[in-house]
Amino acid sequence: MFDFKLPPLILGTSHAPVPIVQGGMGVGISMQNLAAAVASEGGVGVISAAGIGMLRHPAEPDHQKAIRESLAEEIAAARAKIVSHAPGILGVNIMTAMSDFAEMVKASAGAGIDVIFSGAGLPLDLPKYASSATALVPIVSSAKAVKMISRWWQEKYRRLPDGFVLEGPKAGGHLGFSRAQLDDPEFSLESLVGKLRPAIDELEQKAGRAIPLIAGGGVFSGADIHRILSLGASAVQMATRFVATEECDASPAFKEAYVNCRQEDITIIQSPVGMPGRAIDNEFLRRAKAGETCPKSCPWHCITTCKVESSPYCISAALLAACKGRLDRGFAFVGANGYLVNGVVTVHQLFETLHREFTAAASAVLRGEHE
Repeated sequence: MFDFKLPPLILGTSHAPVPIVQGGMGVGISMQNLAAAVASEGGVGVISAAGIGMLRHPAEPDHQKAIRESLAEEIAAARAKIVSHAPGILGVNIMTAMSDFAEMVKASAGAGIDVIFSGAGLPLDLPKYASSATALVPIVSSAKAVKMISRWWQEKYRRLPDGFVLEGPKAGGHLGFSRAQLDDPEFSLESLVGKLRPAIDELEQKAGRAIPLIAGGGVFSGADIHRILSLGASAVQMATRFVATEECDASPAFKEAYVNCRQEDITIIQSPVGMPGRAIDNEFLRRAKAGETCPKSCPWHCITTCKVESSPYCISAALLAACKGRLDRGFAFVGANGYLVNGVVTVHQLFETLHREFTAAASAVLRGEHE
């Protein structure tokens, strides 16, 4: 494990020696192998619950049973793969917009997951379905959301969040911003950290404990980690950087799409779930834009906001196909800095690189202070 010389990230009763959260990526991108590898390095490894039932038990007619069994199996398998030296935290990412949100939360908590991350909407009812032993961390994009969730949880469940993930507009996947806000400096991650910090400071005083602010979206290098933490974040979330690792659960073809990605290949799409998203442009997305694709059926209806009758394609099927290497039938979500990926490494090698870059950035700041 690499010593970043930083306080551990504390989420509920769990401690991660390295304050790096691997973002949850569905469908099938961040599963047991990647999550276990990150937790083994002292960070927070996160399994994505999106599409997990159709990924592991596609033939099971009882969708909720498929979800329960899949999450229990995936969490147990990940836990078994975490090495014993200074392990980090194991988490699950569950989108609020999932049709089986409640079932996923109950199944994850029942399987003993350390922390549940939840976004793609306001997770107002998250505590209703989770045990008090499970740390709960909403994913937000504004101070307004922090205040609304905290007030609701306190009034309804006598509980406050155990942390917040702030996802800025440079993140990959579905974005909690309008297209106009994506390039507006007022909504940059750096600006948003400054806006959220006072709201979280106020919550910490009320709770009498720390409530970590985890900032993500465009965090790519160790220097980025140092910069974001210096602005007041307690930890960072990184997703794109972990795709091009040996342990990532996606197919080699999916990872190669990242390695071969150019800056001009990264585009903003309008997802069938009604939100903008950042992805690598390809022939599938161009056909969809031209109206040449459409879902044949929807046996799962996995996202509540998805309208099958007017959708250009089934996003879960497209993401699952891409994960398996069939990029002619799907596409890859990616962060704004995805074009900087230049090869596939192990998770250990990635942590080594991030540690070296972080240490160099910290040393440069110290030299500047003493000159």
